Amino acid sequence: MPGFEHEGRKIAYTVHGDGPRTCVLIHGLLFSQRLHERLAAELARRGHRVVTVDLLGHGASDRPNELRAYSMVACARQVVGLLDHLELERAVVGGMSLGANVTLEVAALAPDRLQGMVIEMPLLEKALVGCALAFTPVMVAMTVGEPAMRIVQAVARRVPRLPWLPDQLVGLVRQDPGPSGAVMQGLFFARIAPPHEERRTFTTPTLIIGHRADPVHPFSDSDLLHEELENSRLIEASSILELRLRPERLTGEIAAFLDECWAAAPPAVGRRVPRDRRGGMTPERRAAPTLSGT
Repeated sequence: MPGFEHEGRKIAYTVHGDGPRTCVLIHGLLFSQRLHERLAAELARRGHRVVTVDLLGHGASDRPNELRAYSMVACARQVVGLLDHLELERAVVGGMSLGANVTLEVAALAPDRLQGMVIEMPLLEKALVGCALAFTPVMVAMTVGEPAMRIVQAVARRVPRLPWLPDQLVGLVRQDPGPSGAVMQGLFFARIAPPHEERRTFTTPTLIIGHRADPVHPFSDSDLLHEELENSRLIEASSILELRLRPERLTGEIAAFLDECWAAAPPAVGRRVPRDRRGGMTPERRAAPTLSGT
């Protein structure tokens, strides 16, 4: 698997397809780039060059057992480093959950490198309680319960390669629990996303995908982000599984969005100035976002 060195550590990635229009896809927490391999293959079939990446601590990338190695901002620097490595001036960047929040941090760090964003299930203010309930037991298991998790890991590694989605789930416990615990602590110790006032300034064309069936990724966060981002479009998925098990509709929406991003003029560099202290905008503007970045 190809990779590049970023800040002294290896970051692994895979290129699907070819051509000048590049989309970078980022996985969810503790998953690997295989999470997006079906979507990447279909988008490549439709004429896009798609790059899937393993963030530090995931998949085939290096996995330091150091809490300070991990943060959303550090992940965003890895994505920008990937763009530099591939000599890409711009790309559409997107991801699920962790990948969605890292994409927002790329918008904060290097908005001039983004042709568009695909944000699936962002974790914002409304997700805090659900995240605490869902991830705290996992974090405790990976740290305090590390000796027991190593036994589980040894058993999981004996399981042969499974079909795509079950293999992703088994992969969660195949990996060394020490670095996985460090990933979770590092990511949640720092900020999980750019704050509200900063998000309101983003001008990059954005496709947001949310659903109503998951307290860890509440639809209210997707709706909030749509209200904050003037140049955005919101699509409701039936569940977290739709893009994985019945992907035709959402894949078509993503592909059409990518086409629009690359057909439009390059997004304006910089940030917009919020119009008022509450971040309000007209209902008409919310209902009909442009995709030109202007």
